[in-house]
Amino acid sequence: MQDGVVDARDWDRRWAERALHVRGEPSIVVAAAVEDLATGRALDLGCGAGRHAIWLAKQGWRVTAVDFSGEALRQARRRAVELGVEIDWVEADLVTYEPSTDSYELVLLAYLHVPAHERRAILAKAVTAVASGGTLLLVGHDLTNIGTGAPGPTSPAVLYTPDDIVPELTGLEISRAEQVRRPVEVEDGSAVEAIDALVVAARRSPS
Repeated sequence: MQDGVVDARDWDRRWAERALHVRGEPSIVVAAAVEDLATGRALDLGCGAGRHAIWLAKQGWRVTAVDFSGEALRQARRRAVELGVEIDWVEADLVTYEPSTDSYELVLLAYLHVPAHERRAILAKAVTAVASGGTLLLVGHDLTNIGTGAPGPTSPAVLYTPDDIVPELTGLEISRAEQVRRPVEVEDGSAVEAIDALVVAARRSPS
């Protein structure tokens, strides 16, 4: 691990140990941002153990979910079978993964934290995957989340603000770019406020 960055093997170990704070429910920020969208095809980039992909599928989305951790995807597949939802799971590194262009009504990047140069490359490809009239939704731990006591990366090298993200979504129309606070219960049972970066953008349909 270097500068807060871990590779697929590190994440395999983390998921195997169930050491992450994620409990399987979708982020309330993601759920709120998606609730008014018409269902269609969704691409979940960096899906982890599938909490958002599975939730989207339960809402009626046709989901393709991508992650580089084989262990996370194993858990995701098992959970999807238990819940009776079908998802196209793809094991791939997002840096080299090439999504289908103009293909998804929703492209989701939820709590994906990689170095800035990798993030820019991933976002550039994510933008191309958004279909006409579709939406790109990015939610992540904001740079200012450090010091709140809420879970999340502590390395500034993998964090960002909405202002960092907006210039990286060339070709899409930004509808929201803001910090969002959400309550989080930490290990000792106390509650803190996490700070997320939220950016919502769309590809305008031809008139």
